[in-house]
Amino acid sequence: MLDTFKKLTANQFEAALCTLNVCIDKCPETAWHERVANLKFCQVVFHTLFYTDYYLGQNKEAFRRQPFHQDNQQFFRDYEELEDRAPVLLYDKPSIKKYLHHCRTKAAEVIAAETTQSLSDPCGFERRSISRAELHIYNMRHIQHHAAQLSLRLRLDRQTDIPWVGSGWREI
Repeated sequence: MLDTFKKLTANQFEAALCTLNVCIDKCPETAWHERVANLKFCQVVFHTLFYTDYYLGQNKEAFRRQPFHQDNQQFFRDYEELEDRAPVLLYDKPSIKKYLHHCRTKAAEVIAAETTQSLSDPCGFERRSISRAELHIYNMRHIQHHAAQLSLRLRLDRQTDIPWVGSGWREI
């Protein structure tokens, strides 16, 4: 049962992140800094990846100590996503794509390392009183929510269709 859960969860994380990647790839440069609800397109993508990365971790304290964060301090700057204020920073596509790759790799590694015990343990984040297993589902829902926002903006504003991405879908 554990192996089945881990396989399904890893597949669905990958599908959700692939959908986000399609949105990134199909977003024209002219729309990259346009509004999507309360944020700009690039900020929505960064926010989505930031919290994907955050909730794949063990807790808030370990988040900034990750090698990827240490090696890319200029990208994360002041960690405004953790502040109670509207984000102002903007992000370029190459840096976002690098961060997406980090999140995809991290998701696969984290899910593979989970155990029955770790999945049933508390998630490790004060703001969430749920198990690690539920946190993974919550995290995927968050990715899907924002990918849907981005997809809708691209469809309405740019007549750009975003395909359905299933767990067996592979990027070209």
